[in-house]
Formats: sequence, structure tokens, C-alpha cells
Amino acid sequence: MKNPHLPREISGTMRKAVVLEYWNLFWSATIIVAMGMVLGQSQTMKTAWIEDTLGLVPPLMFLLAARVERKGKASKRFPFGFHRVNGLGFFVAAVALATVGGVLLYDAITALVMAEHPTVASIVLFGHEIWLGWLMIAAQLYSLIPPMLIGRKELPLAEALNDKLLHTDALMNKANWLTGAAGLFGVIGLGLGWWWADSLAAAIISLDIINDGVKALRSSTAELVDGAPRALSGPKLSDDAQALCKRIEAEFPGTDVRLRETGRLIHVEVHGAHPPDECRHPRHYWPGEDERSWRVAQVSFVPAPADGTDQG
Repeated sequence: MKNPHLPREISGTMRKAVVLEYWNLFWSATIIVAMGMVLGQSQTMKTAWIEDTLGLVPPLMFLLAARVERKGKASKRFPFGFHRVNGLGFFVAAVALATVGGVLLYDAITALVMAEHPTVASIVLFGHEIWLGWLMIAAQLYSLIPPMLIGRKELPLAEALNDKLLHTDALMNKANWLTGAAGLFGVIGLGLGWWWADSLAAAIISLDIINDGVKALRSSTAELVDGAPRALSGPKLSDDAQALCKRIEAEFPGTDVRLRETGRLIHVEVHGAHPPDECRHPRHYWPGEDERSWRVAQVSFVPAPADGTDQG
């Protein structure tokens, strides 16, 4: 069978995204090591470190999905290829975020209720006694820089590729300042003797993880159950898809137009109409800029049956 490659318009953008995600993994690994070396007994540092480790899931899933999507060949077992593997990776990342975020929130609330009093000790470094909190603060500050820079580069690529997995990773990276700010508050609070600051900061970080996970889970689940195409940034319906639906309804009034998304591509079914006499490429129906018309992979027509019953 023919291998359904990516649309040629986005192959170059995909290569750039793959390279960027490899850099993302490298810098994330350095952050995880730096944070892990100064964890101490701080709940905030532990939660931030776990969040940074979780940050490896979206780029890893993106790289795996991108390879399968580009290299996977259609077969009798998988006749439509692997365009949908990106959506599956998005779902796996969403489940991981939401689940671990819930566990971390439980740990933070438990520590607050039980009034645990963590301490930050001093260590000897190069012959000098140093409060470990200073190293924690330095690690937190470092953990902000690479994600913010990478997130800014990921956003335009995610929009060009219409890649929800990459877009979620970009937003997580750009919003990493919240984690850093909460982490700094927790460590400084411990230094000032505010025992509750550590667990409170951990709870704030956990809520941020849960928020990202739930939004991603709602959007990814919609795709897996053939829901209408969702926006990149959340579970609301895609503006492009709604415009496409209106465009087809205007040409074929009285029909039932159904759209579903397979990864980054849109498939259209027009129920209650015969196909036009002239042969048209699916991209003909795209209502926006031509450079985005690659999103329409298929337009199928399902004429109404003779007895008038709905076969959809």
C-alpha cells in the first residue's frame, strides 16, 4: 500500500520541530539533574522536580509519534496509516499529567493538614558552610530559563503543524514561571520560618499540573472518540473547522456535514448530497489561506437513501 506521508507543506516544519524537541530533552535533563542535587526535605522542590521530570513526557511522545507518522507504512492491518498516532501520544501525556498532578496535590494537602515542619539544612561546599536554600533558589532560577526560551520557539511550530501535543508542551514551558515563582516562595518561606509556605507552594504547582492535564485530556479524548476538531489551546471547537463546515453547508444546503480529526488532518462527511459533477480535490473546500488547506484530507459524500431514512 502507498505510504500516506505528511503533507509536503509541513515536512520542513516537522523537521525543525523534531530538532527543537531533542534540544528540549537535553536542557530538561540538565534541569532535572540540577534540581535533584538540591532537593533536601522540601516538598516544593520535590514537586517541582517531579513536574520537570513529567516535562519529558510530551517531547518524548511527540518524537515517537512524529517518527511513526513519518515512517509508518499503511498496511492491511492499518490501511489509513498512522496520522492518528499523534492524538494517541497526546492522550498518554494528558493522562500522565492529570494523574501525577492529583497525587502531588494530595501529598501537599496532607502535609498542610498534618502541619509537617520541613527544614533546610546547611552543607559544606568548597570548605564553606552554605545554607542549602541558596542552592535551591539557584536551581529554581535556572529551571525557568530553558523552558521559557524553548516554549517561545515551540508555539509557532505547533500552530503551523496544528499539533496539539507540541502546543501543550509549549504552553507548559512558557508558563513555567509559575512553578518557579511558587518554588521560590516555598524555599524562601522555609528560610523565614514559615513552615506552611513549602506545602502551599507545592499545592499551587500541583494545581497547575492538574489544569494542564485536564485541558489536554478533554481535547485528546474528543479526538479519540471522533469528536469535532478541537482548538489547539483547549477543548473548544476549532475556528478553522467551523468555518470549513459553514463553507460546505453553504454550497450544499440542507445537508448534514460531519467533521472529525485524525491527528492534524480533518476528514469531512457530507450526508444527504451527491458529489459534484466535476472532480474536486478535498483542499478545494478549505475556506481560509491556501497554505493551510493541507488540513483537509478527505471529503466524502453520502447520498440520502431512497426511503429517506438516516443511514449515518
